[in-house]
Order: sequence, then structure tokens, then C-alpha cells
Amino acid sequence: MEWEQGYQSKYRGSKSFTQQEVHTANATGFGAAADDYAERGIDLNELLIMNKPATYFFRMNSDAMTGSGIHAGDVLIVDRSLKPAANRIIVAAVDGELVVRRYQPGFNQCVLQADNRKYGDITINEFTQFQSWGVVTCVVHLLDPSLQQFLSPRSKK
Repeated sequence: MEWEQGYQSKYRGSKSFTQQEVHTANATGFGAAADDYAERGIDLNELLIMNKPATYFFRMNSDAMTGSGIHAGDVLIVDRSLKPAANRIIVAAVDGELVVRRYQPGFNQCVLQADNRKYGDITINEFTQFQSWGVVTCVVHLLDPSLQQFLSPRSKK
């Protein structure tokens, strides 16, 4: 049956559509000259999130990782499905406290390194309560602090 159309329940993003497949109505009968050069919008979910069910957002609350370009107030995109590996930046619970550090595994212990000299390394051994909460994949960082006033009141907290 040619007239039947199947629908999928899973969101596949907007990458599968081209500008020519977007249906438009034009009352004059002629399209605008710029219509041929229009681009589709950017979907930040497609661009920045690799595994949507395992991803969460985390606001950085210290300056421990400024050497990596992560500043206080930045939003981190964290993927829980990725495993900690050497030199990856992770969010971890260490003795009941959440920290963002660079993961350095060793033979019988691992070290969580800060990328700011003000902070010391955290050594994880058999006596330390440690749980990785995920790997930081992206950082959302405002370049101009004066733009903070234009963010919604909810995101200013």
C-alpha cells in the first residue's frame, strides 16, 4: 500500500533531513532567492551528546581544573557510559565529596589530578571510598562574563 506511512518511536535527529525535504507553502508561487542557500538549524543534542540516556549536566563549582579550560560556573556534559581511562577528566565521588579531576591509573592505586597548582592530588587506594560518576565530554563556557545577565534566572543559580 503506497499511501501508508510508518512512524518510528525513536528520535533520530535532524541530520536525516535535507532542506529540500522541508515542506513549505508559498502564497506567491515563487520561492525567495535565499531559500536555496538556507541551512538547517544546529541541534546541540546531536553535536555534543553521544549517549543521551547516560548523559547528564553538571555545573563546575571550583577552579580546580582551570588548566584544562574548565572554570567555576561552567556547565560540564558528563557521559556515565564511558569508563575512566588515563588522562580523562572525570566526575567522581571521593569519600562522599564530588570532585572533577584528571584520572591517572596506577598499579595498586590511582591518582586524581587537579589542573590548578592550588589543589593537591587525590590518591585513591584500598581505603578510599571512590566511585566514578562519568567522563566529562564537553564544557559549555561563556567567553564574555557580561552575557551571564541574559541567561535565564534558573541557570544563574
